[in-house]
Amino acid sequence: MRSPKLLVPGDTVAIVSTARKVSSKELEAASSLLENWGLKTVLGKTIEAEDNQFAGNDNLRASDFQEMLDNPEIKAIWCARGGYGTVRIIDQLDFTKFKNTPKWVIGYSDITVLHSHIHNMGIETLHAQMPVDIESKTEASRSSIKKALFGEDYTITIPSEKNDRVGTVSGQLVGGNLSILYSLCGSPSALNTNGKILFIEDLDEYLYHIDRMTQNLKRNGMFVHLKGLIVGGMSQMNDNAIPFGKTATEIILDVCKDYDFPIAFNFPAGHLDDNRALILGREVILEVNNKKVILNF
Repeated sequence: MRSPKLLVPGDTVAIVSTARKVSSKELEAASSLLENWGLKTVLGKTIEAEDNQFAGNDNLRASDFQEMLDNPEIKAIWCARGGYGTVRIIDQLDFTKFKNTPKWVIGYSDITVLHSHIHNMGIETLHAQMPVDIESKTEASRSSIKKALFGEDYTITIPSEKNDRVGTVSGQLVGGNLSILYSLCGSPSALNTNGKILFIEDLDEYLYHIDRMTQNLKRNGMFVHLKGLIVGGMSQMNDNAIPFGKTATEIILDVCKDYDFPIAFNFPAGHLDDNRALILGREVILEVNNKKVILNF
C-alpha cells in the first residue's frame, strides 16, 4: 500500500461535503483545530450548498471533490459530514492525478464509499471523525487525527471485553460502516478481505438488519480468509415489537462461529464520542488477550 505524504505545518486541508448539506458555522471548530495544528483551511463550493438533503446536486458534489483531488496545493481532503450521497458521485470521479500524487482522504460513515474505492487503488486513507461536531468528541478523537496525519507514533490500547476472542494477528486494516460495506458488495468498490483485518461499525440500525448484512458479508466470502475482526460502535440499535432475540454482539459472534480469527468488541471508533482515527490500508498488528486489546499502527 502507498501512504500519502505526511502533513507539515503550512499545508492546506480542504473541507468539502460529498453527502449531506452543511453550513460554514458548523465547521468553525474544525477550522480552528486545523489552525492550531499549523494548517490552513479551504472550504469547498459544497459548503452552504443545498439540494434537498444534499450539499448541492451530484454534479456540484463531484466537481468540488474533483477539484480538491486535482489541486496540488491541497494536501488532505476532510469530508465535512456523512449522511448519504457519496455513492451517487463515486463513478463520476477521476482518480488519475490522485493516484500519481495521493493525498489523505479523511472521514467515516458514508465516506466508507471513498475508503473502499481508494483501498482498491492501493492507497491508504484515514477513517476518522469529521468536522461536524468535532468539538463534542473526546480529546483522544481529535489528537488521533493529528498523530496519523503528522506521522506520530500511534497505538490504541483498551481493556478487553468478555466477548472478545483472543489472538494476535497482522494484516492490512480495512472496513468502515457496515451498511455501506454491505451496499458495495458486487460493485467495483467492494473490498477483498483476504488476509486482512476488518473493522465494522454502525448506527441506528435494526438488529435484524445487522444480521442480514453480516450474513451477506459471510455469503460473499469476506470472513473465510479474514485475519481478524474489530467491531466499533454498534450505536443506538433498534428492535422490533417481536424481539430479534440477539444483541449486535451476539449476532456477530453467531455469524463468525465457524471461523477462528480474533475479535475485539466495543472498539473506540465509529458513531461514538470517542472516535479514534484508523489508518485504513496500513499493515497493523492486532493483539487481543484476556486483559487488553492493542492495535498498533
